[in-house]
Amino acid sequence: MRPRVARPAPAWWNLVKSFAQAMAMWAVFFAALPAAIVAAEPSLGLDAARVDPGDAVRLVAAAVFALAGAGGLSTLTLLAVHGHGTPLPLDTTRRLVIRGPYRVVRNPMAICSFTQGAAVALWLGSPTVLAYVVCGVAVWQFLARPWEERDLAERFGTAYEDYRRVVRCWVPRWPPYRARGRPQR
Repeated sequence: MRPRVARPAPAWWNLVKSFAQAMAMWAVFFAALPAAIVAAEPSLGLDAARVDPGDAVRLVAAAVFALAGAGGLSTLTLLAVHGHGTPLPLDTTRRLVIRGPYRVVRNPMAICSFTQGAAVALWLGSPTVLAYVVCGVAVWQFLARPWEERDLAERFGTAYEDYRRVVRCWVPRWPPYRARGRPQR
């Protein structure tokens, strides 16, 4: 399956679609699925591993969730405004975005999302939810990322290949990447 490139649209419409997608994803992946996992733990004999995280740990978890969420929403905004599309493959960007955090790491949105998932696991005190997040990382790394990168290489050619060669997927680089021949903001 090949991603569907977004139709031309005003930036505000791409932002509305992107934020709606993000809220739906958060509702499913950070609320509904973790709640279902926690509810299933007793019947699977996994509830003994759960711990009461306490108020201080929950405060840290909430702060980490909020900070990672803000990072994810800022990358989403870059894709909507400068990429002329959304983060989802059904409405993907029309332009390659290499600015902001994308100059330092190839997929800051994935890093933010998995950090949010870990914060949810910490909030719930559930190693099972943390295992769910680790499974999500593996699915993204071994299935979604290669598929997405193949598409980006096909659509953006040398510009993407040069970027991918220099900017790592998970580990930030310093100094930030600068594409040959064009200034970055």
